[in-house]
Amino acid sequence: MTKYGSFPGARPRRLRTTPAMRRMVAEHRLHPADLILPAFVREGVSEPVPISAMPGVVQHTRDTLRKAAAEAAGAGVAGIMLFGVPEDAKKDALGTAGTDPDGILQVAIRDVRDEVGDDLVIMSDLCLDEYTDHGHCGVLDAAGRVDNDATLERYAEMAQVQADAGVHVVGPSGMMDGQIGVVRDALDQTGHEDVSVLAYTAKYSSAFYGPFREAVGSSLQGDRKTYQQDPANLRESLRELALDLEEGADMVMVKPALPYLDVLAKVADSVDVPVAAYQISGEYAMIEAAAEKGWIDRDKAILETLTGIKRAGANMILTYWATEVARGL
Repeated sequence: MTKYGSFPGARPRRLRTTPAMRRMVAEHRLHPADLILPAFVREGVSEPVPISAMPGVVQHTRDTLRKAAAEAAGAGVAGIMLFGVPEDAKKDALGTAGTDPDGILQVAIRDVRDEVGDDLVIMSDLCLDEYTDHGHCGVLDAAGRVDNDATLERYAEMAQVQADAGVHVVGPSGMMDGQIGVVRDALDQTGHEDVSVLAYTAKYSSAFYGPFREAVGSSLQGDRKTYQQDPANLRESLRELALDLEEGADMVMVKPALPYLDVLAKVADSVDVPVAAYQISGEYAMIEAAAEKGWIDRDKAILETLTGIKRAGANMILTYWATEVARGL
């Protein structure tokens, strides 16, 4: 038995004794305003289309997207990130459906803006991969490689039509060199100075994107390793960060979230702009699959992962559980 006086006076367990005590001394708390809901809207469907690898997530119709946006706003979710899924027949080498004012994403932005106005921050994915028949995030050259500078011209057009549709924030996600500066200039030159740019600053070439390919009906053959970041690299992310900030990024993002918490923490420590993290499709699918097997407690795992992402430094978290978690909070 320990003698009195010989045991250290500090007992951290005193602050863990009851739920009320743990709640009082918690260093980080999730709030609905931390959360952003990614949502897919598919052209030409009359009913939502379930995504097999992401139980509970669907490709929305225009009507069900409106409803999902209203529910998210009602739950206190901060924003919604929209992804358009065009009809296959409309895909081409240049991704022209992505710059068509009547393309599915632009139509969806207008729908959601009509539904929720400014009660929800409406964000849009600014990338070509959903709209190209080859599935890459940019225009290909004669050798089949992604042409960085030709792609930037397309991104400038996309920024304009998305802003014209009423988006609050554009999210250039293609990882082209110079994309933030080009998008910022395109917005400013077309009278959209108030539209913010969320830079996908550290977007890694990840195995965890698998279910997302189904979600957006990707036509990709091969991979995106020549433009998305190498998972082995951290310093490279900080270089990308410096460039994005210099080019005018209003917010920055790390994607995926859980495999790159070290990157997220380093980015958060380095900037004075809001930092986002995207809990991507593979992260979602792993938890849902393990929970379906009875291997983990689903609800506790969701909250634990989101808390970990916030603890690492994220001000905003894109997660497919956004509305569900916001309601619970």
